[in-house]
Amino acid sequence: MLTANLPAQKTQITVEKNEVLLVANADLREPANVTCWPTGKKFEDRLQDALASEGWKVKRAHQVDNERGHGFISGQREGADVFAAIDPEAPVIVLITAWQYSHHLASSLAHHKGPILLLANFEGTYPGLVGMLCMAGTLTSLGVKYSRLWSETFTDDKFKTDLQTWLRDGYVHQRVDYLHEVKASHPVIATQEGQVGRQVGEYILKNKAIVGLFDSYCMGMINGVFPQKSMIDVGIPVESLSQSALLVEMAKVPAELREACLRWYEERGMKFSYGTDGKTELVREQVLEQCAMMIAMARFVKRFGLTGVGVQYQQGLKDCCAASDFAEGAIGNAERFPIPDENGDIIQEGKAIPCVNEVDMGSAIPQIMLWQLLESLNLPSETTLHDIRWGSEYQGTYYWDLEISGAVPFAHLKGGIAGAEGHRQTPMFFPYGGSTIAGQGKAGRFIWARAHYVGTDVYLHIGTGTAVELPEEEFTRRRHATSYEWPLLNAILDGVTRDDLMAGHQSNHLSIAYVPEEQLQGVLRAFVSQAITQNIRVQVAGDAWNTL
Repeated sequence: MLTANLPAQKTQITVEKNEVLLVANADLREPANVTCWPTGKKFEDRLQDALASEGWKVKRAHQVDNERGHGFISGQREGADVFAAIDPEAPVIVLITAWQYSHHLASSLAHHKGPILLLANFEGTYPGLVGMLCMAGTLTSLGVKYSRLWSETFTDDKFKTDLQTWLRDGYVHQRVDYLHEVKASHPVIATQEGQVGRQVGEYILKNKAIVGLFDSYCMGMINGVFPQKSMIDVGIPVESLSQSALLVEMAKVPAELREACLRWYEERGMKFSYGTDGKTELVREQVLEQCAMMIAMARFVKRFGLTGVGVQYQQGLKDCCAASDFAEGAIGNAERFPIPDENGDIIQEGKAIPCVNEVDMGSAIPQIMLWQLLESLNLPSETTLHDIRWGSEYQGTYYWDLEISGAVPFAHLKGGIAGAEGHRQTPMFFPYGGSTIAGQGKAGRFIWARAHYVGTDVYLHIGTGTAVELPEEEFTRRRHATSYEWPLLNAILDGVTRDDLMAGHQSNHLSIAYVPEEQLQGVLRAFVSQAITQNIRVQVAGDAWNTL
């Protein structure tokens, strides 16, 4: 006879009638949690007031930890322990007021049976909206039923109405009719442009576009780690590389080659904000190390026959070397320091090498697809991903603030290399510093996309947009309201409102590629057809649907 001797279970936290449990998730990095906690507390108090006005009470499922200086869950073990003590049928609000690591809660939310509401503040400095979009995409990929809600103040009419609905029904539906499914029978496939896209898709399926990722699973983004079958089905298999191998390869880059690389960018006008104290300021040695990283990355591209590459970076590499940002942006640009392999042969001279920031496979898919399509059409092929960071109106028009956490290809900036600024990455997150590639996103038309998965099926949202160069004063305001040291692109997404994207997007990221206005419709048609050819379920967003 077997007898199981298991640790004693914790006393279960239950709720009374008209009571809801609150869980506040955030970062793995404690300095970030301490910094963001005042904002978290502010919105928690606002939530309590909103619930009280509806005759409801909120009970914290975990206590504020005064010794740590915040009230956030900051690890997967902590999240699992909290949910192990929760009544599995209880209604739970996951309050997100900062960047959060979705894996802290995802496995527990997947087993929770009660109603789940993801609730985010909508602001630039402490953007819960970014974390909520990441968690939403994660739960969608895991097949978890949940609701989502966002607000700038927690007092607006939409917030109140949606909160009432969730409290009453345990679910609130957000309209996503801006998304339109494109089936394989759609007439776009038979167009001349559609046939070009089919050819490109078939090329990738036959020859494979391998993406090399130096480790994976960045910053808790389960929605950025696709099943291997999904990547293989779309013709973009992963070459799994190690960040330790990257460090070894960087060490082989001689000082004179590092110096030649940095001098090449300085001579072309990039402005680095150098200081003298490397602990808090950008110093030349940090950028030299980033040059070594770019050269090492390119050598891996050639050695393994890669189409694209990405560096996980967090959480180990940041404690070993300068940030990967400059290397990522620079390698992704066609105009690039001539990188020699070990024999002195230049690697892919004059061609962008798609770089997947944060090793997000949901961005890798559209970036590599767009790169191959644009290369085949002899169009500029630089791609990047951006965080959906924030947005606000200017003179009656809503502009998104799209902002990747460090660098974009120079071709995406106003003024190119000469228009780029190099600022030190934040010491709180990056102890060894490193330069960003910052500046104002250039004006122009673009295609945007983001992949997500359900089971092993790959879905792709595709849209079009316009990048706008806002006046300097307004642009600077937005930089200071978000992260000044990062590149900022202000954009309109055609036919997609703020609330549309917040309701239906399955990631904190979207990928973009600039396309000339006169070519936009044709490239869009080709891209949609290419995606369908590559076994992807396509949904076209907003006004892009009308141009097919």
